Amino acid sequence: MIIFRYLAREVLVTFSAVSAVLLVIIMSGRFIKYLAQAAQGLLDPGVLFMIMGFRLPGFLQLILPLGLFLGILLAYGRLYLESEMTVLAAAGMSRQRLLAYTLAPAVLVALLVAWLSLSLAPQGVTQVERILYSQDALTEFDTLVPGRFQELKTGSRVTYTESLSEDGRELGGVFISELRLSRSGNKERGISVLVAEKGRQEIRPDGSRYLILENGYRYDGKPGQADYRAIQYDRYGVLLPKPEVAGELNEREGVPTAQLLGSQNLRHQAELQWRLSLPLLVFVVTVLAVALARANPRQGRFLKLLPAILLYMIYLALLIAMRGQLDEGKLSAALGLWWVHALFLGIGLLLMYRESLWLKWMARRVAKEAARGQA
Repeated sequence: MIIFRYLAREVLVTFSAVSAVLLVIIMSGRFIKYLAQAAQGLLDPGVLFMIMGFRLPGFLQLILPLGLFLGILLAYGRLYLESEMTVLAAAGMSRQRLLAYTLAPAVLVALLVAWLSLSLAPQGVTQVERILYSQDALTEFDTLVPGRFQELKTGSRVTYTESLSEDGRELGGVFISELRLSRSGNKERGISVLVAEKGRQEIRPDGSRYLILENGYRYDGKPGQADYRAIQYDRYGVLLPKPEVAGELNEREGVPTAQLLGSQNLRHQAELQWRLSLPLLVFVVTVLAVALARANPRQGRFLKLLPAILLYMIYLALLIAMRGQLDEGKLSAALGLWWVHALFLGIGLLLMYRESLWLKWMARRVAKEAARGQA
């Protein structure tokens, strides 16, 4: 029991550290992407942390299996390097018992991943979709920040305001530069520049929104030419287009697991198998990690780390590829993703018992040679 607690603690501590680092890296990259959308006016900055919070289960369901895989490799690699595994083997610790001890913390991780993939992640995706859809009702001025030039995603308009009221309706010191295109949209006709002392948003009965500018000027022309037209106005209306938020989420990812059960839809079956594959992935990578963690002290701790990561990437890439094949109906649902798990489980068992299999093969060969010699 003491050895079991020691090994479990080593695995869980290393697993937690590795998972935390991976989570920070992945969430930082995703947060930068959302931050860029907010800077373009496609998202309200106030919802960034809500989106990241709802996306957290989706990140964790993929990070935790990799974190456990690397955690076992690093923890057991250190034990092999410091000859602790040699001492344990001399005391009667077999590879089967080591695997059994390692599967205990793996069960906890698998249960957590199952909870995330089957319940929390779909709920989080649903909430993120609601937030993104709510952003479709925003105009560029709903996400405008005073004192900063803001460009639409299409690059056709740049907007600036010196001041902005708390409700975002009243603007002061407005500057708008808009690129005028031909009706076909492939030829520039020039630019229009609007400046005004103040402006406000106005919603019409049909739902369209206008920016009403007061006491300003409009300049029309082409850069490099001197035939600009200047118009002074007391009141001027500008139609506000709705920014488009690029959807990154698949609709089926938000479907509750209970709705996927028994569904004859191929996409739903593929999604269900994917969700069930993630907890199963934990057990398979545990077998692979225990087999690959064995290292010679002369080889160093990190010699097998790169090949192990490549093997994991091939495993995950093959699962994703087969998921796509199942989506398109090119793969039988009965075969599905299960054969991929069986393949890599077989690889893990082969790597774990390769030495004993080799010794048995050599013993049989020697026995045959001896029998021939006696004959």
